[in-house]
Amino acid sequence: MATFKQDFTREDPWRIFRIMSEFVDGFEALSDIENAVSIFGAARAKKGTKFYHLAEKTAYLFAKSGYAVITGSGPGIMEAANKGCFDAKGESIGLNILIPTKQKSNRYVTRQVEFRYFFCRKVMFAKYTKAFIVFPGGYGTFDELFEALALVQTQKMEPMPIILVGSSYWKGLLLWIKNTVLREGLIRKQDLNIFKVIDEPAEMVAHMRQFYSYVHPRQKIEMTER
Repeated sequence: MATFKQDFTREDPWRIFRIMSEFVDGFEALSDIENAVSIFGAARAKKGTKFYHLAEKTAYLFAKSGYAVITGSGPGIMEAANKGCFDAKGESIGLNILIPTKQKSNRYVTRQVEFRYFFCRKVMFAKYTKAFIVFPGGYGTFDELFEALALVQTQKMEPMPIILVGSSYWKGLLLWIKNTVLREGLIRKQDLNIFKVIDEPAEMVAHMRQFYSYVHPRQKIEMTER
């Protein structure tokens, strides 16, 4: 017990300063970003696969439409999205996370910010984006998706397009949400409208334009205190 108390008093107060520095660095590095989309998906997605190509094309079209592209900076879907944006001569942003498996930024990132803490990194994704575009992925992708859904549902973040890409991949999850979660009364029917499933990149861009045509044109995503 004494050892725990000693470690706590030595470590945690200094950890607060590290957390603060990550927020400051992130805000400074991204403060000039006005129009961006965040693209998420599996780091394990192989080059040349269907969703790799689709992420590349999606990012290319968004970059050509004037949006910066923000990813987690790593391989797989993240690399594909950064590559598509890079090829379109857009602002290709990578928010890299320092983890034991040593994730390196892919070579298509033109602006990089590194984070030690996932929660600091997730704030940057949400604050500087106009849409979440979520490709097939694992636990990390689910974490980012469900946090965005919860923030919009609880009105802690302004509504924005949350697009699931890959109807065949998400089908089982969506059926479970509708047939179990909704049926049990654990979400409301209107909560199903927070996200949309779209498989075609051009349709995603059109959905973005339509969504923001109904709100004031320079709407900023403002994080409220949680």
